[in-house]
Amino acid sequence: MSPVGPFRLAALCLSTGCLPMKALTIKDVARKAGVSPKTVSRVINGEAHVRPEVRETVTRVVAEMNYQPNAFARGLSSARSFLIGLFFDDPACSYANDVLLGALERARGLGRHVVIETVALDLADWQERLDESLRGLKLGGAILTPPICDCEALIAIFERHGVPVVRVAPGTDVDRTPRVWMDDRAAARTMTEHLLAIGHRDIAFIKGNPGHTSAQRRWLGFQDALHAAGIDCDDSMVVQGDFTFRSGIVAAEALLGAPRRPSAIFASNDEMALGVMVAAMRAQVAVPQALAIAGFDDAQLARMAWPQLTTIRQPNAEMAAAAVSLLADRHPDQEGGMAALELPYELIVRASSCAD
Repeated sequence: MSPVGPFRLAALCLSTGCLPMKALTIKDVARKAGVSPKTVSRVINGEAHVRPEVRETVTRVVAEMNYQPNAFARGLSSARSFLIGLFFDDPACSYANDVLLGALERARGLGRHVVIETVALDLADWQERLDESLRGLKLGGAILTPPICDCEALIAIFERHGVPVVRVAPGTDVDRTPRVWMDDRAAARTMTEHLLAIGHRDIAFIKGNPGHTSAQRRWLGFQDALHAAGIDCDDSMVVQGDFTFRSGIVAAEALLGAPRRPSAIFASNDEMALGVMVAAMRAQVAVPQALAIAGFDDAQLARMAWPQLTTIRQPNAEMAAAAVSLLADRHPDQEGGMAALELPYELIVRASSCAD
């Protein structure tokens, strides 16, 4: 069979009716509803000054025609964009997955759309790249996640472009923007108190990336619990990590190879805690019988590990959803009154710290 050329293919489509249907426009909806396109736009955007009977008619026609407004077009044609930017330094990390899912679900329910952007502060031209992105996207708001949420120069760029910002768990200049957060220091203290309560006294701690303010807060919470129990913090029991799986392995190998071996290791996040598990397995140290292990985050991997990981459940998805709501509820001319929403953490006790 000979190949079908483009003109013959077009003729076939015309004769069989298989050409794609023309996309619906706001003018099509207006024509059927008997109103102007501007009125349809007002109804879709939830604006006031539309008579109830007109709003009802337009809403019914939109549903009947299954009209889906284009988010980019809405952003370009209205004073407020329906696009929310979600900014990460590393969107591939396990933390980012929960944040993204929480933001997407809430945005969908509020008629907003989320775009994901990466800001690599280690690149010399990161500010120029961000400027270019913001000029093109015309965002209605932005969510900044750790650690870039604490970068003053980055926040200033959003302010210069007039893009409202909500920060997730910032550690510096916290009243500069609206924020959603949880108490990392109190959570780390709670975890350490759990390890103390089940009989551990030789508790080692693996610090997180020093570039994250949350790492410092978790370290302080660990010290708070030891001091309250009358236990001196032994420097030999503290190792610097960087929130990566590999750094957890390296830190645990150093701790397990030391003359004074800890009976428990508290890692500042789950990825490092899973690295501790691998190091313990290599060293043939039974978990939790000879070594209790605890993490922080309650990432999906914490439930997939064996034994399952004792950890602090950080409400990452909930914080992202709350950030979307704060942006969606903000009036374009709103000033001041920076919102600060604290969400609760939860201690999750699993088999990595308790044999039963």
